[in-house]
Amino acid sequence: MGDDLGAAGLRFEREGSIGWCVIDRPEARNALTPAMYFGIKKAVRLVNSDPDLAALIITGSGDVFAPGGDLGGRRQPGDAEVPDVGQEILPFLNIRDSRAPIIAAVNGICQAGGLLIAMLSDICVASDRATFRVPELLRGIPDATYAAVLPAHVGIAAARDLLLSARKFDAAEAFRLGVISRVVPHETLREEAIRAAREILQTPPMARMHVKRMLNERYGFIDYQTMFWALEESPEPREGMRAFMEKRAPNWVPDDVAGDPGTEPKARQ
Repeated sequence: MGDDLGAAGLRFEREGSIGWCVIDRPEARNALTPAMYFGIKKAVRLVNSDPDLAALIITGSGDVFAPGGDLGGRRQPGDAEVPDVGQEILPFLNIRDSRAPIIAAVNGICQAGGLLIAMLSDICVASDRATFRVPELLRGIPDATYAAVLPAHVGIAAARDLLLSARKFDAAEAFRLGVISRVVPHETLREEAIRAAREILQTPPMARMHVKRMLNERYGFIDYQTMFWALEESPEPREGMRAFMEKRAPNWVPDDVAGDPGTEPKARQ
């Protein structure tokens, strides 16, 4: 496989025993194509199979970490074909279960699938400029991974708040709630991410993997069957994505609240 992740919007770089997966698709604000999601999964596999690598840091470019999938369905020239296997292209569980340490260095906007990458990394080091959001329900998507993961991090009450309101929140609140584990000055993000990776690498891999397995048992069941049924059969995701692209409120929003925060159509981020 080499270091080619099969996605034009990803770069893989080596810094000694640490690999960097850089999300770099500035023309689309780092929106993730299917090939990019699958490429992040390849990066996790690479760091677990290459004897010269011991840890992986995932970060973004500019002022965006990752806003989730590209709702416009756009792909990039140079993207490799990805298998049509539903959730199997997604990297989230590979990140969670990786033997090699995975660090998320969140440099800016972090939403949807980007936030799942950050939450399921071993340590999330976030810039104090980072912002967060769980916007799936605004698009009509009953996201099964969030329903299983978020309550384990923040508790039921806060999970309801973040999932059902789909509001934005800053790095300080994300740290206070337990969505992420470290907030650092923006200028020191790179060195602090490297520090986190080196700290984890002081621990032995077999014992560390057992501890990770026991921690991961705290997460709930991921009901992908319902989620992918909705994506294929329910009219709500189609309407939600169409409304997003057309910069209008979806048809389920009452007229008298259509301009409220959280329901107002947003420009692509």
